[in-house]
Amino acid sequence: MSASTRRSRWAKSPDFSQWPERAEAVAAQTAIDKINYLDSGQHEVQCRECGTCVLVRKNSLSHTSVQWQEDPDTVCPTFRETGPLRGSSITPREGCPRLRESIDRAVLDGTLPVPDGSPT
Repeated sequence: MSASTRRSRWAKSPDFSQWPERAEAVAAQTAIDKINYLDSGQHEVQCRECGTCVLVRKNSLSHTSVQWQEDPDTVCPTFRETGPLRGSSITPREGCPRLRESIDRAVLDGTLPVPDGSPT
């Protein structure tokens, strides 16, 4: 079996190069999915303690997505104090409790919407 045959049979996803209309449809749906899952529904929330601003999306009362705009180790005092393990890029922490309180407050005061009918 040639290297090109092995490569084409092991693809994680098809490239649809022989079906340009299908390739275009997949690319269009991928762009829509990116907007839906990564960009839409995000709202700025500022930490009431240190002023750090993050983008937050609530999918339900119990599910929160946080997108940091800057490295949290440089902008968040809690993250600076509890930095990653020496020599590791993995951060063994849950997050900043002050930011969590700010997000909860934004939900309570209505500035961070939660979809209706969300499971808790």
